[in-house]
Amino acid sequence: QVHLVESGGGLVQAGRSLRLSCAASGSILRINDMGWYRQAPGKQRELVATIGSGGNTNYADSVKGRFTISRDNAKNTVYLQMNSLKPEDTAVYYCYADIRASISGVYWGQGTQVTVSS
Repeated sequence: QVHLVESGGGLVQAGRSLRLSCAASGSILRINDMGWYRQAPGKQRELVATIGSGGNTNYADSVKGRFTISRDNAKNTVYLQMNSLKPEDTAVYYCYADIRASISGVYWGQGTQVTVSS
């Protein structure tokens, strides 16, 4: 069975930084795309950033130049470095991974709260 565990959320002042981590564990054969979504209160879940197995990245316009996604394939872990945080970045952040395993599919983390105060 595959699990994704997130860490790194918290409360931070505007302009500061946070780094989220998401580690996949279990009987994993291969991980394709990994990434992050977020959901603010009263809003739909939105894509933040994705990274392919080869390292190609994609970002939402709202975070370009401020957030950086990366991955460590040896550790089955994806990171999201968030700089110059704004109050509008406040949301629950969810990681996901497209995993080839005994049961293949897209797996999700439990979510981690990021709160940015003004």
